[in-house]
Amino acid sequence: MPSTSLCVGVVAPLTGRLAPLGSPLSYVLRRLAPRLAHVRNGGRRHDVTVAVRDSRSDPDAARRAVRDLAGTDGAHLVLTMAGTRVLPAVADACEEAGVPCLSTTFPWQAYVHTRGAGPGHRFRWTYHFAWGLDDIAAVFADLWERVGGAGTVGCLWNDDLQGDLLRHDRYGFAAVTSPRGHTLADLGAYREPADDFTAQVDRLREHGADRVTSAATATDLALFHRQARAAGVRPRLITCSRWLTYPHTHTTPAADVHGELADARVATLVYWSPAHPYRSGLDGTTCAELAHAYQQDTGAAWLQPLGLAHALLETAHHALTAADDPTDRASVAQALSGAALDTIAGRLDWTRGPTPNIALLPLVGGQWHPDPHGPRLAVVSNSAHPGVRLTGDLTPAR
Repeated sequence: MPSTSLCVGVVAPLTGRLAPLGSPLSYVLRRLAPRLAHVRNGGRRHDVTVAVRDSRSDPDAARRAVRDLAGTDGAHLVLTMAGTRVLPAVADACEEAGVPCLSTTFPWQAYVHTRGAGPGHRFRWTYHFAWGLDDIAAVFADLWERVGGAGTVGCLWNDDLQGDLLRHDRYGFAAVTSPRGHTLADLGAYREPADDFTAQVDRLREHGADRVTSAATATDLALFHRQARAAGVRPRLITCSRWLTYPHTHTTPAADVHGELADARVATLVYWSPAHPYRSGLDGTTCAELAHAYQQDTGAAWLQPLGLAHALLETAHHALTAADDPTDRASVAQALSGAALDTIAGRLDWTRGPTPNIALLPLVGGQWHPDPHGPRLAVVSNSAHPGVRLTGDLTPAR
């Protein structure tokens, strides 16, 4: 029986500020190219082409990329890893175009909220796997408690989407941390990029908070830390998500900032690492093997999005082999909605999500430690996922 052709579209931030997400995705696409060249479904062989379009880290460019993939390339499935505004733009464009979309690296509440929906809403074409803001709050609360029990935590949150969601009475941190005895002291919203945190440092002192939590960029957090120390304010622990989940090694200034934050013992969330006990269901690669290969092949440190990029392609392969008709977009979307598979990022199950279209990933706690070879992300708390091996101790700031 002759083979038919399928197309997997990829919207990747190859340029612009989100390019660090594009690097691991590009690497995994090259690594898995032989596995993705064709799939077998129902005894029939389908050749697969992969079409990659640059989002340029821009929502408008991302929408154009989807239109090109859906129209010109005839994509049967679109994959993406992006940021706060780019990822929803890709997902919405796929929903409008009627093409299945699979995405990751974005808390699920933000994924739903930024698209004008609420928990319980069912999208027809778009699927996502990640963690929740509540999962981040639980990991961070555990870290706060390890250095000082329950208490007051200063919140350095911006005036944009991240800050709004973290303050949200339903989605935000307070719903998880208040029952554990923590008081969240909002230090005041700020505009990114920031040029002064004097007011926030003053409020931190006024509240007597000895811990800080944030979702700031590395550059903004480093500025806050420098100004706090200059004012004699020394938090025992800073927890930060978003950009602090992986090192910025693509430019020297960013790498210097990250080294400064490692010296400050900033803690963060960990969703994937070489210490995670998973193996790819597609090619059998372990987390440790993938991280080592990336470092050997690129000369760069492993990145957390690396594991999620691999799982993204594993799930795409699964959907094309499981769909009743992989040449039919609706059939591929249906396969995603019922997908449950083991990946290098763990078990992904869209039949048990916290809301439709979502598969959950567990989180553990990490901390950046200084190292002669550059900042090292150690797993320091595994309360929510004991199967992940600890690779360091939580160290309060000096």
